Amino acid sequence: MRAHAHIGRWLGLGGLSAVLLFGCRPSPSGPDGAAEPIRVGEFASMTGKEAAFGQSSHKGTLLAIEEINAAGGVLGRPLHLITEDNQSKPGESATVVRKLISRERVVAVLGEVASGRSLEAAPICQQSRIPMISPSSTNPKVTEMGDCIFRVCFLDSFQGAALARFARQTLQSTRVAILSDAAAPYSVGLAAFFRERFLAGAGQVVAEQKYSSGDKDFKAQLTAIRAAQPEAIFVPGYYTEVGLIALQARQLGISVPLFGGDGWEAPELIQIAGTALEGNYYSTHFAPEVESTVAQNFVQKFTAKYGAAPDAIAALGYDSALLLADAIRRAGAAEGAPLRDAIASTRDFSGASGLTTIDPQRNARKSAVMITIRDGRFCYVQTITPEEALRNEPSPGP
Repeated sequence: MRAHAHIGRWLGLGGLSAVLLFGCRPSPSGPDGAAEPIRVGEFASMTGKEAAFGQSSHKGTLLAIEEINAAGGVLGRPLHLITEDNQSKPGESATVVRKLISRERVVAVLGEVASGRSLEAAPICQQSRIPMISPSSTNPKVTEMGDCIFRVCFLDSFQGAALARFARQTLQSTRVAILSDAAAPYSVGLAAFFRERFLAGAGQVVAEQKYSSGDKDFKAQLTAIRAAQPEAIFVPGYYTEVGLIALQARQLGISVPLFGGDGWEAPELIQIAGTALEGNYYSTHFAPEVESTVAQNFVQKFTAKYGAAPDAIAALGYDSALLLADAIRRAGAAEGAPLRDAIASTRDFSGASGLTTIDPQRNARKSAVMITIRDGRFCYVQTITPEEALRNEPSPGP
């Protein structure tokens, strides 16, 4: 059995150093004789309208780096995290990733949360042969950019199927409307995958409307949706617009459930929507209630450091850094083809968000969890496995 298959269990037992500490090679040293750091890049939306995503991912990543270094580093060398802010702006991800590679000489890049920004950066990493690991970009096109591009989250093809199953089986909805963000690859892709699976399960899409990132008035689209009399509305967008959509839907007298994907997950969602999203649902990658040893240790450490429980984005940031460190250890080197190949060969890596196996397309096969908003809090509802999501039961009758 592979040694790295047990990293999560050892982490839970406080044995991180047994996994990551020293390799068989002498460590490169700086002028003062200290081990030379391994430079790891991170790009994230630390400011701007999706800052909640970037800050959450960064907190998880930073916690992992600190744990690794406290245990002695990797191959006897500390990890040095270099973080660049893309300010949630189109085009900035390409600029900061070029800087990380050419000026900072990083051996790998962690990021981004939003699929559109990962798609900006991926060609640059691929051309430079620098591995890039996205914590939570779910659009399938991200890893299609080349053999140096990886992710530790599920894909939207699975998430769309899981949400279609949830709509049919849990919400018992046969008539659904879709309101998607035409300017966001994440939203466009997730809407398409949901539609395909929902129709295959004998559901009906009774209305489909679009908006663009940054819009603030959705009343025209919601009025058209209301006229179609759906039993639920699927909103595969990001939290800023979703919060406003929920408010305006309730103002228009729309009372049916709203549901969406992992783009909803941020504390700001409730700050924007108030009680308008009470009792509604979204899918994501992790919930603090998950009972695995690794997950609970992560929750405890994260809460102690930051004063609040982690969300799924934080858990995936944490896992992306730990998986990279595990790959460096297995490669016996912190650069080049050996590191890329070690990431690609990851099997049954146990992290906070569950087991991660990197498949031949450099994607992770994982379950989804469903969350509801209750009393202003995010609450776990259920887990949907890949096997369950792909079952094609018809919609339940009335």
